[in-house]
Amino acid sequence: MLDSCKLKSACNLPFICNKKIINTAGTSNAEVPLADPGMYQLDITLRRGQSLAARDRGGTSDPYVKFKIGGKEVFRSKIIHKNLNPVWEEKACILVDHLREPLYIKVFDYDFGLQDDFMGSAFLDLTQLELNRPTDVTLTLKDPHYPDHDLGIILLSVILTPKEGESRDVTMLMRKSWKRSSKFQTQSLRLSDLHRKSHLWRGIVSITLIEGRDLKAMDSNGLSDPYVKFRLGHQKYKSKIMPKTLNPQWREQFDFHLYEERGGVIDITAWDKDAGKRDDFIGRCQVDLSALSREQTHKLELQLEEGEGHLVLLVTLTASATVSISDLSVNSLEDQKEREEILKRYSPLRIFHNLKDVGFLQVKVIRAEGLMAADVTGKSDPFCVVELNNDRLLTHTVYKNLNPEWNKVFTFNIKDIHSVLEVTVYDEDRDRSADFLGKVAIPLLSIQNGEQKAYVLKNKQLTGPTKGVIYLEIDVIFNAVKASLRTLIPKEQKYIEEENRLSKQLLLRNFIRMKRCVMVLVNAAYYVNSCFDWDSPPRSLAAFVVVEDMLEDEEEEDDKDDKDSEKKGFINKIYAIQEVCVSVQNILDEVASFGERIKNTFNWTVPFLSWLAIVALCVFTAILYCIPLRYIVLVWGINKFTKKLRSPYAIDNNELLDFLSRVPSDVQVVQFCLESCLTCLHFEICDVNIS
Repeated sequence: MLDSCKLKSACNLPFICNKKIINTAGTSNAEVPLADPGMYQLDITLRRGQSLAARDRGGTSDPYVKFKIGGKEVFRSKIIHKNLNPVWEEKACILVDHLREPLYIKVFDYDFGLQDDFMGSAFLDLTQLELNRPTDVTLTLKDPHYPDHDLGIILLSVILTPKEGESRDVTMLMRKSWKRSSKFQTQSLRLSDLHRKSHLWRGIVSITLIEGRDLKAMDSNGLSDPYVKFRLGHQKYKSKIMPKTLNPQWREQFDFHLYEERGGVIDITAWDKDAGKRDDFIGRCQVDLSALSREQTHKLELQLEEGEGHLVLLVTLTASATVSISDLSVNSLEDQKEREEILKRYSPLRIFHNLKDVGFLQVKVIRAEGLMAADVTGKSDPFCVVELNNDRLLTHTVYKNLNPEWNKVFTFNIKDIHSVLEVTVYDEDRDRSADFLGKVAIPLLSIQNGEQKAYVLKNKQLTGPTKGVIYLEIDVIFNAVKASLRTLIPKEQKYIEEENRLSKQLLLRNFIRMKRCVMVLVNAAYYVNSCFDWDSPPRSLAAFVVVEDMLEDEEEEDDKDDKDSEKKGFINKIYAIQEVCVSVQNILDEVASFGERIKNTFNWTVPFLSWLAIVALCVFTAILYCIPLRYIVLVWGINKFTKKLRSPYAIDNNELLDFLSRVPSDVQVVQFCLESCLTCLHFEICDVNIS
């Protein structure tokens, strides 16, 4: 069977044919009456390219191929680096509405950070293909502006088959594209009648980026500011930047979804960050997952090609998580036997069985009402995206409807009970990126099991309502002990996120939040000062007794970074100032959020976390009562100093900071409080200060 199936709607295109069919036995279907829309399936195998055009300064190219029908992209191949005779051997399945519409093939040279270079295009006339017969096709690439240039050839194998009477109800899995625009790349997946539940990925690839060794110096000071990019298919991850070092220590962990049975290849590139100009390329390497055994951690030391140095990784391949899509009639929790199995899996007796598997989430996406009209016809073509951390699933599209009914059930594996479920509604557009219609964000701990609720759709920033409501029914089952233990380890980072931009409004808001935190400290200082003034003799006497034994002199040292002596042009200075402003904006946000999270812990904003803090303090108090403090400090010190010896590649973390990272800041409280207060069926009113 085919590796993937890309299903897209099509619209009319002017006919241009530029092809040569090698196997031409039999008659074509050009004279056969054309079927109704959605009646043909086109299976394509992209074989290879020959003598392609060189677009890079080194006399090579990094080619990839796009397939388009009706002006809409339906397939994009992987990138073959530095090769004018690339071999892809990739398969795709396309549902064709009309055979009158040709398949448009375009080849590009990938350029990181720049616009990709055009390498040629061709058309495939579908009316000339014989039905139900494999056909080898050779396409000559041409540039419409320079028709005399020889740009090479592309070799394909195609099969065109009629698909009469087949349902067009399609469920899709969304993964963000590598394009620098906001468009999606979507992979479609049919619901099989033979399988009640369809697992969308076959496994999880867990990657830990440990360190780099002896990397190439790219800056004039003999150092670099390295970071690493990972790519598996359309999934990507970017590490943090390590300033001024050739031997960076990242210690970052993240997961990719594994879609192919045979594994796939992870493309890894190392870069040097440069402010105001294009980042410098340090080197690249690859990891062939098909060569790694399952359920085992592999330590890999990878030599960087086209550069210098090594990268050290830990890679683990594990079985598929509990993620599926099904129709509303197929409900895991309504099946008594399946429900008992799920409850048993997360019972208190299985505390130490797979600590990463915290719980089970089932989301019923039922319908939406009163959506915004995004098309000129006064209608929309809505589809729904359900996201939990880095897991993203899509419903099918309901065309020309402002009150769509999806009736789909999504199940997820919960890795962190403090995650937020995001449900976003988009309008599908044929010729451009999907239009945003509305969004809701629901913390898992605020969910009331088994209740169907109408959630008011909000804007992208979740700061105010937009038009329409969406009806959801959500169930959460989790192990409280596992969830508590996971709270004390680093939070999973979303690897598909927009970079922060400079915003005057956001900068002002963060400044006000920071000012509030500072005022709390100032008021605390006034309170302490009142103890010295003996405004309240009992309080001052108690403070005197407590503080007398705790006063110590401390010295502070000011560390100053060496300043770069490079002279920058005016444009570079502008970029540098902008980066500084963004950094200040982010620092203000982090500091303000830190103070707000401490406050919200004591305010019982999230009862689960407040109870967890109380239990931890009670346990610590009991231990302190039974064991002298010096022994506790001794054990803690031995553990900290020997941690690297016992586990050299362990990721550094601070349990207290990890705990606070789960507590929502005031901004998140406003978003989620409005969500929970305005979205239930009764639309209860909540008085929230949004300022």
